[in-house]
Amino acid sequence: MQSRVTKNASEQLVPWVLPILLVVIWQVFGSLSLIKSQILPTPLQVIEAGIRLTENGELLTNIGISTERAFVGFAIGGSIGFVLGVINGISHRAERFLDTTIQMIRTVPHLALIPLVIIWFGIGEGAKVFLVALGVFFPIYLNTFHGIRSIDPGLIEMGQVYGFRQVKLYRHVILPGAMPSILVGVRFALGIMWISLIVAETVSATSGIGYMAMNAREFMQMDVVVLSIVLYAILGKLSDTAAKVLERRCIQWRPVVVTRKWSARKPVKVGIR
Repeated sequence: MQSRVTKNASEQLVPWVLPILLVVIWQVFGSLSLIKSQILPTPLQVIEAGIRLTENGELLTNIGISTERAFVGFAIGGSIGFVLGVINGISHRAERFLDTTIQMIRTVPHLALIPLVIIWFGIGEGAKVFLVALGVFFPIYLNTFHGIRSIDPGLIEMGQVYGFRQVKLYRHVILPGAMPSILVGVRFALGIMWISLIVAETVSATSGIGYMAMNAREFMQMDVVVLSIVLYAILGKLSDTAAKVLERRCIQWRPVVVTRKWSARKPVKVGIR
């Protein structure tokens, strides 16, 4: 039992070996002045900047504002993308009417709309939320649409044989069958969410992590700039980890998940005669 716990702990630490090693190398190079602090501050200098900004309350305030913007935009854009993906996935008429327009809009880089968005919404919260919502809309829409269209027709027929109709059929057959693809779209959307927010906050903002970075750049506070970049990376990693946990809980029946559980056990040796 103890060896199994030790093995699981070591497996969880493996993904962090390379990041920790890179941070150590970064600190050593900075301490030896191989990398000038004016160009790239050392990790210790970045940590000191984080402590300083935490003590005056600026850091936590900006993190809270950026997180709220990100997830409000994700909720709006993701909900619209999911609903349209379901509608177009189950209705060929709706697909013919809506999908071409959606695909045309998708080919336009949503960050290229920043000048128009500023004119429409100003530099308030609406502009940032709109950009995030537009960015996350397409991956969730496409993966929801693809997931529904990829369901085995035999499963739908079997559900109908068991008496599933309309809402019950969607709830117990169609949505669970499309869930793996939908969750892939969620993971893609979470990455795009932070990218969209970074650009939105650096172009027009008076608060948030991006604003903190741009304000620090004006005064050549490179430690704060690097701290802002690290914060975006940490928030992105936390979001992706949450998506993985959601995936494991929502699709425990998936063959890949079952195979992963069995592969964690001790392999059985098979002799060849």
